[in-house]
Amino acid sequence: MWELADHRYLYIEELPERAVQQFESIGARGIEPTSQETYGNGVRNVIYRDPDGNEIGFGGGPLE
Repeated sequence: MWELADHRYLYIEELPERAVQQFESIGARGIEPTSQETYGNGVRNVIYRDPDGNEIGFGGGPLE
């Protein structure tokens, strides 16, 4: 957990088994990723950007 500013925290929990559900849930809301990449070693990266230019990215290991 990181405190970004007074009373503003970021908490990240790694749950790889739920990753696909999250992408489907985001897509169901009509939000499309700004970019999607799969690198030569199979590692994946997806970036979403809001209208103000803020971005969040998700990465993951190769699909089995």
